Amino acid sequence: MTSRMDGPFVVFMIGMRINRFWKFGKWFPVAMAMPRMLKELMKNPALGLISGQSWFGRTTIMVQYWESFEKLEAYAKDEQAQHLPAWREFNRRIKSDGDVGIWHETYVIEAGHYECIYNNMPPFGLGKAGKLQPAVGNYHDAGDRLARKQ
Repeated sequence: MTSRMDGPFVVFMIGMRINRFWKFGKWFPVAMAMPRMLKELMKNPALGLISGQSWFGRTTIMVQYWESFEKLEAYAKDEQAQHLPAWREFNRRIKSDGDVGIWHETYVIEAGHYECIYNNMPPFGLGKAGKLQPAVGNYHDAGDRLARKQ
């Protein structure tokens, strides 16, 4: 299977790293902020989050798919949303003391400038965010999937 998106979209990767595990009081509140944001985003599809998946360990990662960078940025700066208070609290309590690391990367993807393949997988990643379709014909090879016209 492969996945198709109807136009441009944003891939947003975000996470944290526990640098000092014994400082539970520092990293636990950071870890608990994301579920509140996700709940808010899932209840309000108009905010622009399409889908996301998380992996946990010393360094966490969440890959999110957004409708646009404008919607991602609007959510991040919204005074009434969960993100801004969490960001301000992080800066108040932790800043750059080294106890907890946070990171994110943002990629704006133009229509047709991506490719993906899934075999023996449930809907996952872009396959969960977009429309799954058989990887046959013009979608059989990675180069063809990347060059396809939408």
